[in-house]
Amino acid sequence: MGPEGKTFLNIIILGFGFMFMFTAFQTCGNIEQTVIKNFNSTEFHGSGYTSMAIIYGVFSASNLIAPSVVAVIGPQLSMFFSGLVYSGYIAMFIHPFTWTFYTASVFVGIAAAILWTAQGNLLTINSTDATIGRNSGIFWALLQFSLFFGNIYIYFAWQGHVHITDKDRQTVFISLTVISLVGSFLFFLIQRPEPEATPSEASESLPAESTESLCSQALDAFNLNVLILTMFECVTRHCLELTFFSGVYGTCIGAMTRFGEDAKSLIGLSGIFIGIGEILGGGVFGMLNKANRLGRNPIVLLGMITHYVAFYLIFLNIASDAPIAPEEGTPGKAYLTPSIEVALLCSFLLGLGDSCFNTQLLSIVGFMFREDSAPAFAVFKFVQSITAALAFFYSNYLFLHWQLLIMVIVGFLGTLSFFVAEWMVVKSRRDTDYDSI
Repeated sequence: MGPEGKTFLNIIILGFGFMFMFTAFQTCGNIEQTVIKNFNSTEFHGSGYTSMAIIYGVFSASNLIAPSVVAVIGPQLSMFFSGLVYSGYIAMFIHPFTWTFYTASVFVGIAAAILWTAQGNLLTINSTDATIGRNSGIFWALLQFSLFFGNIYIYFAWQGHVHITDKDRQTVFISLTVISLVGSFLFFLIQRPEPEATPSEASESLPAESTESLCSQALDAFNLNVLILTMFECVTRHCLELTFFSGVYGTCIGAMTRFGEDAKSLIGLSGIFIGIGEILGGGVFGMLNKANRLGRNPIVLLGMITHYVAFYLIFLNIASDAPIAPEEGTPGKAYLTPSIEVALLCSFLLGLGDSCFNTQLLSIVGFMFREDSAPAFAVFKFVQSITAALAFFYSNYLFLHWQLLIMVIVGFLGTLSFFVAEWMVVKSRRDTDYDSI
């Protein structure tokens, strides 16, 4: 197998590893608030929203050390050990205690910073300028199959269950723990790319001289381009859209008593439709990077419009108090007669719009920071995870219509930020071409 074939295989393995890991973790995040509300224990006082706020808060701080960890032990081992921590968090739900729940949340925040820094580094060193867009799309599509498979299981396992019993919970989380471990061990199949296939020796091995100190790494990467991109990403995905569709929207659907006794199983079905949108968008928009002469902006604009349609339909279809409804759910009325079909259409649109953003973000960050991919991805995640922590925190208190309004406003501002970043990339490329004449 030639160098190009080896690097392409590495991308496929990377995608499958994340697919298994996040089949478990994203399914866990989608159902954990509902599971907690149905947990029969007077000693447990945890909140799924608070757990996610802790994860992203620690995630943000841990990005300051993540590049050095990846430099010392390498991206492959970094992802493996991080995956073990994710598996431990999922296993904790087999019999949760408040202290283990929040302690595991802290460790997952640390592991997440290392995992995603290593992922960005591996994606970059196994790509060229010509293949970064394709590889980003392939990785993202494989990753989003995690939403499809995990939620199929939840849909059938919980169909007709008005209350989630201890046995239901334990069966689900034992299965998810095993699936997560499979993903972690897949990372050992990734091969070291040939020197000529990598864009830079420094990007691949991250030698000691390129990692003089944490502060210098962060400051080198924290330039104007990163500021623009992190602003866009934190307000349009991790801060808002990801927070909403990965934890809040499924909880809203499960709380709607007007959806009948299958409302809990609809959480899984909603996740499936989000996954279909992610997979379709990841495949199509990732491939368009190479053939699209208009650049990334039209795809990002399409993502914003798609999400706006979804937000409006959710506003009309779901009761405003659904995000913070008690265990028995909410009988509250929406502006329209609540429709399961509309709710699932919105799930699909949320996934499709999210894939528009993320395929283009992976592509543009990998292109701009080829020489310093690990610290660039770390600083990028640092800013976005702070805002995600805040978003999960306010999800404990804000009614649905206020959450939707926030997403509409900052989504618009974030899209404008991306347009500026893309213009800077195009301008830089033109200047380089001119200087080479």
